[in-house]
Order: sequence, then C-alpha cells, then structure tokens
Amino acid sequence: MDADIAMHLLAQTLLTAAKVASPILLATLLVGVVISIFQVVTQIQEMTLTFIPKLVVVVAMFLALGAWMMAVVVEFSKHLFGLVAGM
Repeated sequence: MDADIAMHLLAQTLLTAAKVASPILLATLLVGVVISIFQVVTQIQEMTLTFIPKLVVVVAMFLALGAWMMAVVVEFSKHLFGLVAGM
C-alpha cells in the first residue's frame, strides 16, 4: 500500500463518517438554537431544558435513520474488505 492509496482511504473514511454523523449533528444544532432562543425570550435558565430535548431528538434521529446509517457503514466496510482481499 502506497501513500496515495492510504490518503484516498483516509479521505473516504472521513467522508463516510461525516455523512453518517451530519444528520444527527444538524438536528441537535437546530434544536439547541431553538431552545436557546426560547430561553432568551422567556429568561428561563434551566439546564435540563437544553439537555432533554436534544437527547430526545438524537434518539428519534437514530430510530429514523439508523438503518440508513448502518447501510452506509456496512457498504463502506465491504468496500474496505474488498480492497484488502485484492491486495
């Protein structure tokens, strides 16, 4: 394995990780912004008010997109195992 193949695999790994993680991160970011605006408007400074909705959104996103996320990771793993078998 030369450096070009290693760099290509690293780039693919990082892109796959970003593709899998981005829906959850974006949903959590959106909920955090909405809750922060709500806290500023109502002046309620409760810590659980930010934590519980984010936790619920993360669980809901995992339930909704878990199969797709697993399919992406499995496809990437199959690709890597195919490359290893071909060397």
